[in-house]
Amino acid sequence: MKITVIGTGYVGLVSGTCLAEMGNDVLCLDLDARKIAILQDGEIPIHEPGLLEMVRRNVAAGRLRFTTSIEDSVAFGQLQFIAVGTPPDEDGSADLQYVLAAARNIGKHMTDYKVVIDKSTVPVGTGDRVKAALADELAKRGLDTPFSVVSNPEFLKEGAAVEDFMRPDRVVIGAEDERGIAMMRELYAPFIRNHDRVIVMDVRSAELTKYAANAMLATRISFMNELANLADVMGADIEQVRVGIGSDPRIGFHFLYPGCGYGGSCFPKDVQALIRTAEENGRQLKVLQSVEDANEAQKHLLLEKIDGRLGKDLAGKHFALWGLAFKPNTDDMRAASSRVVIQGLLERGATVTAYDPVAMNESRRIFGDETRLRYADAPMAALQDADALVIVTEWKEFRVPNFGAIKAALKLPLIFDGRNLYPPQQVRDNGLEYFAIGRR
Repeated sequence: MKITVIGTGYVGLVSGTCLAEMGNDVLCLDLDARKIAILQDGEIPIHEPGLLEMVRRNVAAGRLRFTTSIEDSVAFGQLQFIAVGTPPDEDGSADLQYVLAAARNIGKHMTDYKVVIDKSTVPVGTGDRVKAALADELAKRGLDTPFSVVSNPEFLKEGAAVEDFMRPDRVVIGAEDERGIAMMRELYAPFIRNHDRVIVMDVRSAELTKYAANAMLATRISFMNELANLADVMGADIEQVRVGIGSDPRIGFHFLYPGCGYGGSCFPKDVQALIRTAEENGRQLKVLQSVEDANEAQKHLLLEKIDGRLGKDLAGKHFALWGLAFKPNTDDMRAASSRVVIQGLLERGATVTAYDPVAMNESRRIFGDETRLRYADAPMAALQDADALVIVTEWKEFRVPNFGAIKAALKLPLIFDGRNLYPPQQVRDNGLEYFAIGRR
């Protein structure tokens, strides 16, 4: 099949590359000439395990190409995936200007039937607006060219996106005409050969499904964080609680790990957008508002623990910080807890040396020429001259450290762990004070 993917961000690049991997011909459009130049040079602008090799393989095979030409991209694919950004507006609602601009560009240049597919995470009702934009542009040209509008939300986890796309646990297709549904089934058939995982529904239900999924997962995280904070003051151990409730098959273990707050490109933005969508329709999502409030507070929890141990005046104190990305296996720092922690430490007068396996360049872009923030090329190197260690991201290489070496390197034997990586007694047996989240 001939496919155009509009947008070479996280979702667009992963989707286009995986579709090419199955033998389709894919042309990826982006108006950012810098991104296209990077891709045409055989590199990728994001970090995602396995993606670079797959991009290079499919480019070499001639199945994957990149362009900045709108006209070429519209002419190329019968299936037109819209995978552009939907950043939060000032009120938290999703900004649809890029989605609607992409739809209008398709309408301005299409000459035959197209399936226009919303892959971006968009509010309920966006499909209707995309349809109206396409129809309006065609009417301006005096054309009545047929098209289908489909909602096909993505369910990709950063750090495991290639695997998620190639072996999906479900494929949601929101469409209301048989021609569009048939083409989408044909497209995804190679990905679900062992049994059918396609779920067909109306467009609005598909749009809501994406938001509902992320909102549910965010709710589980904030719920566990609230319980962990309660465990802290009551002398309970949240890890034992997690095992106790996760063993119930109605609950399960996924997304029950407490920490210093969720971040990334999806959960914060999508929870806010769903709250605003409800308000626009005269409803209040009280549970989700609490989820959002609890998460924002949780990002400050490590700072509160540091304040409690060292005081709020940290002038002259130096901290080692392990982990910058919002989660492992990505360089994404959007809404990352590390940003709150670093900013808080700097505001209190401290200095920081940070280490992350892949996100340090992104941190340099975010914090610019901040001289009080430095970077180390290894975890232990970050501890040089540090008073305490702060752990923000649960990278695997942090899981089995040499606690004796950590104690020897630190001026004060303090670890503030925002991801509960270690058994508390083991850390304390090595002569370190250990401040985790909800651990007795």
